[in-house]
Amino acid sequence: MEHALTDTWVGPFSLTIFVIAYLFIFAEEYLKLRKSKPLMMAAGFIWIAIAVYYNAHGDTHRAGEAAKHYLLEYTEIFLFLLSAMTYVNVLEERGVFHAIRAWLVSRGFGLRTIYWLTGMFTFLLSPIADNLTTALIMGSVVLSVGRDYKKAVTVGCINVVVAANAGGAFSPFGDVTTLMVWQKGLVHFSEFGRLLIPALVNWLLPAFIMSFAVPKIKLPPLSEDHKIKRGGWIAVGLLLFTIFGSVAIHSFLYLPSVFGMMTGLGILKLYGYWLKRSEVFQPIEEGAEDILLSDYRPPKGYDIFYFLSRAEWDTLMFFYGVVMCIGGLATIGYMEGIPRFLYQEYGATIANVIVGIVSALIDNVPVMLAVLTMKPDMPLDQWLLVTLTAGVGGSLLSIGSAAGVALMGLAKEHYTFFGHLKWTWAVAIGYFASVMVHLLL
Repeated sequence: MEHALTDTWVGPFSLTIFVIAYLFIFAEEYLKLRKSKPLMMAAGFIWIAIAVYYNAHGDTHRAGEAAKHYLLEYTEIFLFLLSAMTYVNVLEERGVFHAIRAWLVSRGFGLRTIYWLTGMFTFLLSPIADNLTTALIMGSVVLSVGRDYKKAVTVGCINVVVAANAGGAFSPFGDVTTLMVWQKGLVHFSEFGRLLIPALVNWLLPAFIMSFAVPKIKLPPLSEDHKIKRGGWIAVGLLLFTIFGSVAIHSFLYLPSVFGMMTGLGILKLYGYWLKRSEVFQPIEEGAEDILLSDYRPPKGYDIFYFLSRAEWDTLMFFYGVVMCIGGLATIGYMEGIPRFLYQEYGATIANVIVGIVSALIDNVPVMLAVLTMKPDMPLDQWLLVTLTAGVGGSLLSIGSAAGVALMGLAKEHYTFFGHLKWTWAVAIGYFASVMVHLLL
């Protein structure tokens, strides 16, 4: 490869920086250091190293052009997540999640029943919406219902991540990787359905194993009021409209789905304007105009920009670090070299299984992009296999998928890297079982 920097000082230097940053992420629970910080620094160092090398060799444009490409990729993820998180915050403030919790409790469901219900809804919703948005919504329900039972929330969040990734694997709209395979024409729309049973096995086996860790208790009845505030149901309707609009914009107009999400966010903001204007006006107290920014308190009324500010910024910055680090390593030449070696050395089946495991350590998008760029000569069942493994492999670790990273931001101390790692063995059983089922079918 003409542009490969793997044999120069840039390769080992960048790889070392990346590994050190990831070690800090693994130790987040113990160091209490936000996971975005080491990765943002690593991204900067990697790209500076690439630029220094190219500039020293008289090429002043290549590093900048490559960096812009990955920056654009990140911008799409950033805006998509920002709009999804804002919707989640609005629904939470309007009391929607609290009302769902109250409904589940009033029906007499125990924690274990709720565990299965949230997993099932996640699996069914993620092929239609996408795994990221579904994980955020259902994760909020898990958090709201079991907030007093830490272990139940941890296992419930892992269940949601596994179900979201598994549900997203058998639909072109469920995950970025499935979308990429579909757009390349390697797997046709109707052929994705063949992954339904392996995907179901991928979720059900770990879900069954982990369910024994959920306490068999009925939740105490709620004493406080649980009415949904004015505009809550309309916000739910707008969220559904936004999700389906994003899918339609991408499927029929071939525009990035983020256009649908941002348009939906615009509509929500406009509706918020009407909602705020029609609420009972509360005059500002005397002297409150001079309040310092550092003493800012949540508004009494509906304020969309307050919900925007409450997005999980550590998660959003973490994604910047991931995309730019992986982009840097891809520019150096590592991301293309790994699949090339695997497919030539081990053959399609083993290589495709390893691709899934690698996607748990590195983001599945650049791994799948590398496979598609190389385009190994494989039959349809092998393309379906790599679509499955790249989609569900990310469930092995909490940082292996967008759904996992987003939930780590949402559930913070309840759902962590090590909390997920304790159950990786159960997720791995589901992973290898789904591969076996696919090969048998």
